[in-house]
Amino acid sequence: MKYEFPQDFKWGSAVWAQGTEGAFDKDGKAPTVWDEYYRLSPERFYNEIGPSDTLNWYENYEKYAQLAQDIEHNSFRTSILWARLLPDGKTVNEKAVTYYKNMFKAFKDRGMELSIVLYWFDMPLLFEKQGGFTNRDVIDSFVYYCEKCFELFDGLVDIWYIYNEPIVDVGIKYLRDMCYPNKIDFNLTNQAIYHMVIAHAMVVKCFKEGQYNGKIGSVLNHQHIYPRSQNAGDLEAAHTLDLMTQLCFEDPLLAGILNEEWVAFLKEHHVIIEIQDGDLQLIKENKIDVLGLNIYHPTRVKCLDYLRNPKAPITFDSFTEEYQMHGRQMNKDRGWEIYPKVVYDTLMLMKEKYGNPEMRITENGMGVQDEYRFRNHVGQIQDDYRIDYVKKHLIWAYQAIQDGANLKGYNMWSFIDLWSPSNQFKNCYGFYEYDLETGETKKKKSADWFKQVTLNNGFESE
Repeated sequence: MKYEFPQDFKWGSAVWAQGTEGAFDKDGKAPTVWDEYYRLSPERFYNEIGPSDTLNWYENYEKYAQLAQDIEHNSFRTSILWARLLPDGKTVNEKAVTYYKNMFKAFKDRGMELSIVLYWFDMPLLFEKQGGFTNRDVIDSFVYYCEKCFELFDGLVDIWYIYNEPIVDVGIKYLRDMCYPNKIDFNLTNQAIYHMVIAHAMVVKCFKEGQYNGKIGSVLNHQHIYPRSQNAGDLEAAHTLDLMTQLCFEDPLLAGILNEEWVAFLKEHHVIIEIQDGDLQLIKENKIDVLGLNIYHPTRVKCLDYLRNPKAPITFDSFTEEYQMHGRQMNKDRGWEIYPKVVYDTLMLMKEKYGNPEMRITENGMGVQDEYRFRNHVGQIQDDYRIDYVKKHLIWAYQAIQDGANLKGYNMWSFIDLWSPSNQFKNCYGFYEYDLETGETKKKKSADWFKQVTLNNGFESE
């Protein structure tokens, strides 16, 4: 069968600034929470590879833009480092401006739609020491940074994404002990969520009032939640997890409302968020234009088999347990279930619940460890498993479009092997292989396959 996508469909991939730029202390850049976490605890990073050990995109962006063009990308997504652009939080770093302008042009001049994320897990250490988004006072500094980006780079960016996976950002810092300041505090987590919602609405307002070019949105990692059964306990567990990790962002950003059940749930567990006068109206009036969705795997849950220890700290895992569905397919390297229909279910949920916003799949892909195992006789990684993964997910994306979902593009994670916050270079996702020691890049088989998908605006499959 031939799967031909709409005429204006965009094809590409993504990277993030912290994982690709390098030059972590060069030309005035200030430290981020990742730089500080590595400084304090390098032993907690896989093979002790820190955020400074990466691709040096800062100096070699032309090379990477050309590699993207070589495989016919017509869209690309990356991000800006707040700590590079405004090292002291106030003063614009002109060397950073020159870098970002030139880097953006490198992709734009090669015919790619450019999407830029403003905040991607990379809070400047300066502001994290003030509490980050747990402190409402930091919102003004964030809005100022975003406005500077709009002013400086207007006309170079097609889609601005305010956040990438905001629920992951708060989780790794305040609930999972995976990034500085390495706290486990349900109260701080939800204070940060609420302040991020308010900051988001303020940035959307700033963008619209400034009448800047392009579109404004955010990227959410909607992990579609499937209860084990229709038993009341399983359904309640699924809904509770949905409230804590998804509806707290999706309802404000997409529907312009603060979920009242979420607020009541927090109050029940002694978390009080301060809703100031004008907050609800601000949220109502500043919804996003475009939604990015990072979709990798389903989330399957069941009710707790045993009561939660009342002395234990509350986390996102406190009210549910993972359900391991019999017969599930797994990416054993990453530990994630492979269930391509999750793409369809997610897109149709957004269509039916949130009025079918313009959507892009901003991440989807397969991380594999020690891919050198799969080299052929000429040294190319034969990542047929990645091709199979992407193809099956795209088939369900195609079906969602046929059923009315307003999906406009697909960006695979990732363009090239890079440094990631959860596993550094342990599991690699790229179309291109990257040798950390030599800096050499090589195309994997999936890159050639995806090039043909882009040229044909689709593919054939049995």
